[in-house]
Amino acid sequence: MSEKRDYYEILGVSKNATKEELKKAYRKLALKYHPDKGGSKEDEARFKEVNEAYGVLSDEKKRAAYDQFGHAGPRMGGQGAGGFDWGQYAQGGFNQGGFNVNFEDLGGFGDIFESMFTGGRSGRRTQKGSDLEARITIDFMDAVKGVEHEITLDKYNTCEKCKGSGAEPGSATKNCPTCGGRGQVTKQTHTMFGTFAQTATCETCHGSGKVPEKPCSLCHGQGRIKERKPLKIKIPAGIDSGQTIRLSGLGEAGVAGTPAGDLYLTVVVKPDTRFKREGADIYSEVKITFPQAALGTEVDIETVTENVTLKVPAGTQSGKVFRLSERGLPQLNSNRKGNHYITVIVETPTKISRKQRELLEQFEKEKGWF
Repeated sequence: MSEKRDYYEILGVSKNATKEELKKAYRKLALKYHPDKGGSKEDEARFKEVNEAYGVLSDEKKRAAYDQFGHAGPRMGGQGAGGFDWGQYAQGGFNQGGFNVNFEDLGGFGDIFESMFTGGRSGRRTQKGSDLEARITIDFMDAVKGVEHEITLDKYNTCEKCKGSGAEPGSATKNCPTCGGRGQVTKQTHTMFGTFAQTATCETCHGSGKVPEKPCSLCHGQGRIKERKPLKIKIPAGIDSGQTIRLSGLGEAGVAGTPAGDLYLTVVVKPDTRFKREGADIYSEVKITFPQAALGTEVDIETVTENVTLKVPAGTQSGKVFRLSERGLPQLNSNRKGNHYITVIVETPTKISRKQRELLEQFEKEKGWF
């Protein structure tokens, strides 16, 4: 029997690799060599090797033993030919032939294994309605204050006659003839690991286990009808352009009373000529004259909430930025507000009178004004 390769070498990581680094390397290799890609026998062997390495290094105790004793360390042995370690499976993975596969560590690909080997963790699952996407445009000040916006969507809504049950009012429901009321159907799946029972949601009752004895005459047993309806949406204060809101249950209604999908609403905020926005902060400019900058002045500033008076001290230079604390937009999911930043621009006149010129020339002759 050939000598086993180093587990760290197999995953392509250093011995000081963090859990996240291990997981990232494992996912990449597991997806590369997994059997469903129809690879060679060598790829199949690599797949087992990768899983065996990760099964040890992802467990703190096993990793410590491996670091100290190598492959001869305690708890390095597998299940042999005895089949699945159902204790491992119950914790979100399985052990076969001495290597462990963790569904969660495989990310989205883990769902393939989970359905193949277990039929899912949560038992009966009802199908829900489709998620929808929509896009709206609102004014700048609506984003500042929040607004209730009405949109119209052409989508499946719950049937008002049967209230989504799919049954004619007054009639009963019965066990689904396809799944016998279980909400699931089971079929055999043949894989490289053997033959397994794969469980899926029943397509007849969509996981509910029940079907109407007499279908609703309006929706024909679907429990939903497609129609164009207005929908009022509350847009929160502080929403930024391009942000997407997830509105739970406002997608398409599910079949026969199953849960509705979600609506993902992307909000576009129109720009405002008065203000520039960065996150929750607001930026604007105010123009003052040279005498005002030299002597000091007070100017009215328009903010997104109200007008305030800004005191400009004597000697203020053009480009000076003043901060108005918490005069910006509300921060989403927070009680805080952003700030308003004012840039002072000192204007230089392009036309002056003879008297103004004389005064400026006299002013220029004075020494030490800088």
